[in-house]
Amino acid sequence: MSAHARTSAAPPRVLNVRRPLVRPAGDPRRLLQAMRRLVVRRAFLVGGVLVAVCLLRVWLSLQVVNVGYQLSAMRKVQEKLEAEQRNLAAELAHLRSPALLGDVARTQLGLGEPRRGQLVEVDR
Repeated sequence: MSAHARTSAAPPRVLNVRRPLVRPAGDPRRLLQAMRRLVVRRAFLVGGVLVAVCLLRVWLSLQVVNVGYQLSAMRKVQEKLEAEQRNLAAELAHLRSPALLGDVARTQLGLGEPRRGQLVEVDR
């Protein structure tokens, strides 16, 4: 006899439901009420967890929006500061120009070209 033939000849399995041999002591309505309370408690617990998760998701979404607004404001401040830095760099370059320095020395400080003997050369 082949292995296939032996397995097909076995009787089909039957699912047995086990029942208690003794009835539970006490009033069956009390047991039913206790089971209902347990189901209600679990339902409230699951509902509470779901509400907490939903509130957490809403809070996180609001935080993302707020951080987005703050990031946008910081970008505007950064652009403003970069423009101010460019303007100050241009003004510094203008103030350091030799032509402007010569004009300020002559007009505001009363300086002129050095005379003979006023120049001292320093050896390097």
